[in-house]
Amino acid sequence: MNLLAVERIKLFTTRSPWWCALIAVVVTAGFGAMLAGASSDQQSLSVGNTQFSYQFGLAVIMVLAALSVTTEYRFGTIRTTFQAVPNRASVLLAKATVVGAVALVIGEIGAFGSWGLSYLIRPQDDLALDSAADWINVAGVGVLAALAAVIAVSVGVLLRHSAGALALLLIYVLAVENLVQLIPTFGDKIHRWLPFNVADKFLSGGSGVPGGRMSEAALSQGWSLVYFAGFAVLMLAIAIGVAKKRDA
Repeated sequence: MNLLAVERIKLFTTRSPWWCALIAVVVTAGFGAMLAGASSDQQSLSVGNTQFSYQFGLAVIMVLAALSVTTEYRFGTIRTTFQAVPNRASVLLAKATVVGAVALVIGEIGAFGSWGLSYLIRPQDDLALDSAADWINVAGVGVLAALAAVIAVSVGVLLRHSAGALALLLIYVLAVENLVQLIPTFGDKIHRWLPFNVADKFLSGGSGVPGGRMSEAALSQGWSLVYFAGFAVLMLAIAIGVAKKRDA
């Protein structure tokens, strides 16, 4: 409990998390509202469409998560923490838990903000959350944000430098997975198993894809979430293993 409190204090006593959180909410909700406002009356907006911009918010949340680690390496505070608590696994688990919880809240605020604004702008469309699929479309964004934050923390631990970690995360999330499809013969087969494409399948269930993206992941909706969560846990385990073996 003390470690969780320490990590919470360290996270919220710097400005960058607050700015990242604000930007993530504005980007997710703002772009969703812009889509609703720009849609013609002949087009019917779905609940999934209201989450059009969730990946942009997700990218900002991952920046927040990576900075929570890399700034500690930059200013040497992680060294002090490891001296006070020699069990590095406990420290990193506490950090991942706190950052993941914060990402969950930010993701939910952005997702429900986007849905709520779209509902206000397009009251004539069927945007009520009437089914489990509708709830997953919206509430699932926060869950994915929490898991993505754990992945970003892990990358931050592995690379330790802000520029490298942020560049890798942003390029991968926003570009690399889609570009993989361009590989002849094997591109589509590889793409089906890439983590963020599988995460899309969890939100959409293979139809009514948020943002118009069509995930062709082979797993079912439930197993897609398990797969993405497993990937996050694997990344964190690798990061903890590496952190134990090298100097802070």
